[in-house]
Amino acid sequence: MDSRSSQGNKVRRVEVYWHAVSYKTVAVFVLLVAGVVFASVYFVFPSVYAFVAKKVANAVATPDPDPLAAGQSKIKFVNLDGKVQVKRVNSVQWVDADYHTVLDKGDLIQTGSDGLARIAFADSTSYVVKPETLVTVEENSMTHDQTSTSVHINTGQVDLSTASSPNSHAAVSAEDFTAQVRPNSRASVKADPNTKEGEITITNGSATVEHGQEKVEIGTYQRALIPNNGVITKSDVLAPPVLSEPRNLAPIVTENPKTASVHFEWKPVSDAISYTLRISATNMFTKMVREVKVPGTTADVSGLDAGDYFWNVIAVDSKKQTSEPSEAFKFALFAQGKAQEMALEISGTQLHGRVAEISGRTEPGAALIINGQPVANIAADGNFRYFTEALEPGEHTIVIIGQNRRGGTARQQFTIVVPK
Repeated sequence: MDSRSSQGNKVRRVEVYWHAVSYKTVAVFVLLVAGVVFASVYFVFPSVYAFVAKKVANAVATPDPDPLAAGQSKIKFVNLDGKVQVKRVNSVQWVDADYHTVLDKGDLIQTGSDGLARIAFADSTSYVVKPETLVTVEENSMTHDQTSTSVHINTGQVDLSTASSPNSHAAVSAEDFTAQVRPNSRASVKADPNTKEGEITITNGSATVEHGQEKVEIGTYQRALIPNNGVITKSDVLAPPVLSEPRNLAPIVTENPKTASVHFEWKPVSDAISYTLRISATNMFTKMVREVKVPGTTADVSGLDAGDYFWNVIAVDSKKQTSEPSEAFKFALFAQGKAQEMALEISGTQLHGRVAEISGRTEPGAALIINGQPVANIAADGNFRYFTEALEPGEHTIVIIGQNRRGGTARQQFTIVVPK
């Protein structure tokens, strides 16, 4: 074979050489290039450099705020009873409300005949949506110096309690009127879309009612009627009774709760000729246990099972007009048995002017109530000290009731005399 032919058939080889570069090296190289660019900009255009640096620093230090957190606060249900539904502003469906539901501006809330709901805003203003009511969340805004809340009543009734801060603004509106309720106030607002009439009653604080070009101020225990045509009429209303006994959060210990008689007492209201005592198993008074009409300011009720109860009173005048319900008090009724007894000893009492100091010892972890007031200062070993409110001169009965973690109870009673 020809040697030249043999050489022409040889396969040529190509050798390739490379150098591995790590990601770290690439990153360092990019940073060096960026540094050179920024240095060049700094020396050639120092003002541009300062502007870019400020923008980068702001972007890193303060990310874009949440739109909801910037101008609005969360609205949640804090009490629910019966049928309560919500329709979102961007939805066509009604869904059942629960304690995880977060409301927003434009949402609708509807209660059934057995429904009741309390919604709370961040500033502690709360609105109670009464049965057979339809409302719209109209405003929910919060800035660094003030908050504004508002609901619109399409039909029904809303009770509200406003925050104490002077920078809190709360309102309730209907088709033909708006009520601006001032801080630290309580009000009840009704709207009837058929008659286009409204009503607002103030039981604490004050409000301004606007109806067309008319503006009326109403104060504590006053009511404003807003007609379809005509001017607003203002009148005084009965004050709700002040409750006396049983004291709020008081435990009532008895051998047999079912046969025991529970004594209720409240202070008289001017112009009232009778009262309605209401006892409920819920603080929203949707599950009424008893409703007793009495001519005086006391009532004794028996037949209650052991458990927790809430009670309030409504005053009635000669024209059958009623007050708003009083503040609700809670009491607990439970049985006393030997197996349930707990340790409770009174080691001493001492007068400091008109204030009595009471000291003693109970079981660790137990709860005590002295004359209806809870004892907050109980040491880990059960020792406690309690100072009463200023007492009037004369003889006073001190009642101490306790309950331990096992459900056991104890009761101590003694008398002290405050000199004149």
